[in-house]
Parts: sequence; C-alpha cells; structure tokens
Amino acid sequence: MNQIVTTQGHAPAIQISNFDQLMRFGQMAAKSGMVPSQYNGKPDAIIIAVQMGSELGLAPMQALQNIAVINGRPSVWGDALLGLVRASSVCDDVIETFEGDGDSLTAICVAKRKGKSPVEARFSVSDAKKANLWDKQGPWKQYPRRMLQMRARGFALRDAFPDVLRGLITAEEAADTPQDNFRQSVSQQSIDITPEPKRVPPPVDHRQIIEAKLSKAETPQDAMKVRGQWIDAVAKSEAAGRPIAEDVQNTVAGMIEERLDELAAAYQPENADLVLEHAPA
Repeated sequence: MNQIVTTQGHAPAIQISNFDQLMRFGQMAAKSGMVPSQYNGKPDAIIIAVQMGSELGLAPMQALQNIAVINGRPSVWGDALLGLVRASSVCDDVIETFEGDGDSLTAICVAKRKGKSPVEARFSVSDAKKANLWDKQGPWKQYPRRMLQMRARGFALRDAFPDVLRGLITAEEAADTPQDNFRQSVSQQSIDITPEPKRVPPPVDHRQIIEAKLSKAETPQDAMKVRGQWIDAVAKSEAAGRPIAEDVQNTVAGMIEERLDELAAAYQPENADLVLEHAPA
C-alpha cells in the first residue's frame, strides 16, 4: 500500500484526460460488476469518486476501491490513508505502536513530516469506552486492536498532513460518526428568502392637519404662524424626496388665505390701526 499511485512502478492502464473519457469510464464501470456495491449502476457517483481520487493522486480503480461515502461523508479506508501519506514527498515516516494492557491498552501513531516536529496521536481502550465504541457490535468486537490503531492513525495523519488528505477522514472513523445534528438540520431546514415588505408610512392628510390648526387660530397672527409652518413642511417634504402633491398645496394655501381673511375682518373693527399684509400663497 506504500506505492498507492502506481502498481509495481507502472502507470495504470486507464488514462483519463478529459471529461468525456471520465463519463465513458463511469458508465462502463457502473455496469461492470467489478466495483464496490455502492457504485453499482451509479455512473455519476463513480465520476465524482474518480475526480476526488485524482485530486488525492489515486488512479481511477484505486479511487473506487478506497473512497467510500459513509454517513453522508466521503472518506478513505485506513490503509489507503496511510499509503497516500507515505507516497507524499513531504512524508518522512509514520510509526505505529501499542502500549499498556486492559483499559490502558493504547494505540500510538507518530507522523513525521519533513522539516516539522513529529505529531503523535493516541487512542486507548478507555477513550473508546468514553466514545461508546468499545461495546459496539461489528469491527470493534471482532478486531478491537485494529480499530484502536485506525483511530490513532486517522488523528495523527490528519493533523500532520491536512494538505495531502484534503480533509478526508478514515472510513473506519466515518462509520462510527453519524451525520451530526447540525448538518442534518441545515440540510432539512426550509429557509424563507422572501424579502421583508417595506413599511410604507400611512399617508398624511395635510388638509385635516392644517384645518385643525386654523380652527384654533384666534388672530391673524396665529393664522400667519400656521402658514409659516405649512411653508416649512412643504420645503422639508421636497428635500426628503417626498414632495406634497400640487393640488394639496393649492388647497391648503387657499384654506389658509380664507382663514386669514376671516380673522382679519373680525379683528379690524377693534384694531383699526392694524395693517395686515397678505403674503403670496
């Protein structure tokens, strides 16, 4: 498995150089009966697996034999993971040992990258029990030492060679890791992307507002103040990009002038000396 990219130093017979060839290979392999059961009759899955394998440096058939999708996550069998790392030019060595016994039995993997400090990972029987793996039916019951070894190997190699493995984990670890709740909730979540409606302020009845103010005016000076407020309101609305309709402006101006005339007529007999100058509407 150390020579993972080629077999006995020879290049693989199948050379895929473009997408059309990859599609033809996927269709042929899906019908061949010579691929793992998860790829039987699934040319699209074969295409993706071969592409993923090419990024790791695996030949097409090696990719199909060593890449598995388990619990919704692509992974690589532990022996292939070790082969990929040892075939890399940045790998100096990978050393695997055991120590202790009973609950203290521990698998140790030391991954040495050229020019870097060694990375050591340990996984013990005690760790397996804490993770509820030790009593799990299947490989953990049949090959407990092997499973401890795979777990320590996966941790060490991923920490020391993340660029070589491209984030893949061992298939042995993936089998023990169900799809997490976060990914499952995100995949099943229905997201409403409808934009929130803009809140449109209710229309302002300027006629009613000015009419209420004019009804409280008792002198021509009071009406003149209302007219000044109205002129300011018109200017501010214009500056804010919400101009008041011209017919409303004309109606309100007429209301103000009419009220001014009424107040002036009522006010002049008692204030003969008052001269009221009407400002233009």
